[in-house]
Amino acid sequence: MNEEPTVDYRHAGDGNRKESPIVPRETSSDSRDNHLTLRRVVRQQRLIEILADSPLPVPTEDLAEKLQVSARTVERDRRRLVESGVPIVSVPGTGGGSRLPSHDKPAPLHLSFEEIAALIAALAALGPTETDSAQSAMTALVAAITPSQPRGLR
Repeated sequence: MNEEPTVDYRHAGDGNRKESPIVPRETSSDSRDNHLTLRRVVRQQRLIEILADSPLPVPTEDLAEKLQVSARTVERDRRRLVESGVPIVSVPGTGGGSRLPSHDKPAPLHLSFEEIAALIAALAALGPTETDSAQSAMTALVAAITPSQPRGLR
């Protein structure tokens, strides 16, 4: 059910009434939401990087300090990542915290064209890439779907 925009009656200086439609300002809340989403993505990327760099579990308080957020925000980010399939392990007790499973280096990826396109679209939806690694990922993804040029045209 489509409704007409609300009409705002604004008074001109001489008392005449003038109709003008109220147009929703998409930039105000949408821009704020996009900014918050981008900050969360950058923070979650950094959270994964911190855990990957540490051979031992990292306490929530240490993660909060490194990420410059509250422990509650770290827990929310951790939960979102786990729900998304990131294998973050919780280690209880003294010396506990969060960690990623042990690995020497990331396994090679074999992605379909559709999977690469989905990742490019997700990065593009966030706007300009905020980190060097995000920019590098975008460059690699685009290169993977761009046909290579014949030798004579390089």
